[in-house]
Amino acid sequence: MFDPVIAPSGTLLGLLQRGRGDGTLHALTAPRPEALTALNHCVLRDPRHDWQVENRSLYYARLYLDLNGELDAVEAHLFDAEDVLDTDESRTGLALAVLGHLASYGRRDALELLRRYAAHGSNWAWALDELALRDDDAGLRALAAPVLARFPADPEGDAELAATVRDAFEPRPWRLWAEDPRESIATRVRAAHETGCFDRWQRQMRPTGPRPGWSVQAVFEWAQQGLERGAALHIPAARCLTAVAGPEDRAEIVQAAKDGGDGARCTALRYLADGNDPDALGLIEDAVATGSTVVVDAAVDAFERMRSLAAVDRARGWARRPDALGAAAGRVLACRGGVQDRDLVLAALREAVRGEGPDAPTLWTLVDGTGRLGIACAAPVLRHIYRETASSRLRGRAARALAATDPSFATGFAVECLWDCEETTREIAARHAETGDTRVVERLRRLAADPAEEAEVQTAVRSRIGPEETAV
Repeated sequence: MFDPVIAPSGTLLGLLQRGRGDGTLHALTAPRPEALTALNHCVLRDPRHDWQVENRSLYYARLYLDLNGELDAVEAHLFDAEDVLDTDESRTGLALAVLGHLASYGRRDALELLRRYAAHGSNWAWALDELALRDDDAGLRALAAPVLARFPADPEGDAELAATVRDAFEPRPWRLWAEDPRESIATRVRAAHETGCFDRWQRQMRPTGPRPGWSVQAVFEWAQQGLERGAALHIPAARCLTAVAGPEDRAEIVQAAKDGGDGARCTALRYLADGNDPDALGLIEDAVATGSTVVVDAAVDAFERMRSLAAVDRARGWARRPDALGAAAGRVLACRGGVQDRDLVLAALREAVRGEGPDAPTLWTLVDGTGRLGIACAAPVLRHIYRETASSRLRGRAARALAATDPSFATGFAVECLWDCEETTREIAARHAETGDTRVVERLRRLAADPAEEAEVQTAVRSRIGPEETAV
């Protein structure tokens, strides 16, 4: 996935790329050509840093509806010659998801585009998944022949088809095609389904990894072998130790945590931390001071998982350290500290923003902790994160923290959050936005009546307005 270039937060493009509610509000008041240009830019050049956890498709689809936007640019993008050269799903996935939502809203042009792309495009499987949720049986049956034609009628093609059927995200088209009246299609799909089921059974019968009767040393060796292959296995290896290690093995495990190879050291640290071993905290501190980058990361991660009072108390002493362990200590206090730790959590929050910017991964935990502890004086920092972060998920966490710390949230950011791209952020807004604003009441009514809206959001909406107000 390419690293997207995000425009400044004060521009229309920057607002839309971030999925902020203000992006929709500004687009609806901007000149229509300018708004559509910015919208198309976002849909054709996915602005998300992590498309697997951040939502944009419904947000952009709703804006296409509000602007009565044409889909010419989306069509040109999907059927460009580059589609043959660049088959990465990140190039077309967002556009296909937007078309799926538009089809749900009754846009016939979006449905036809999805059908054409499923028949001829490189990322056809994504388009087929969208159609599986929206198209009728006749439309899906018409795609059986062009989709199956992608798989040559030879052993290699049949094997590829079986794997595709087995791993299909939405099975409806394949089930429909297995009952197709055309015998050539039904026979081939049923055979692929049977082969896929047999492959799955074979994999289950040939498990890899630890076996009963393994020794502690064998588990350490397995973790080291994984590390040498580029696979971090110390977490499952630590779980294996739980099954195979006894009290008599503790000395060997502690020794591995002190000076073992990287695989063994990571595994031992994780195992001891998960068991709240009395030596775990000291060993973690030593590992951060003397270990490789892999060991330091594993030690910090193991420390953050600890739930004991001793770990929280040690975090208070480590919180001002200028290293990875100090940053982890701030996150531990954010998750499990008390009101006496507010200053340390606030200092960690400010330092993270100052040193790493508004998209630092550590901010997710620190922002949550700021809201949990009700640190009111953190509101200016939270507002900065809300405005500037490119992560819609982090912005949602900042909104939740602001709801707990900022008295102006209900009349400020909560209003624009009703148009946010993340359903969890819209839910927060629905519970807090001040209904004295006419825009809020109108938006709540629209969300309550929108069949594409998430149930949690609609439940929050209906807790604010009566049944008679939801009728549109």
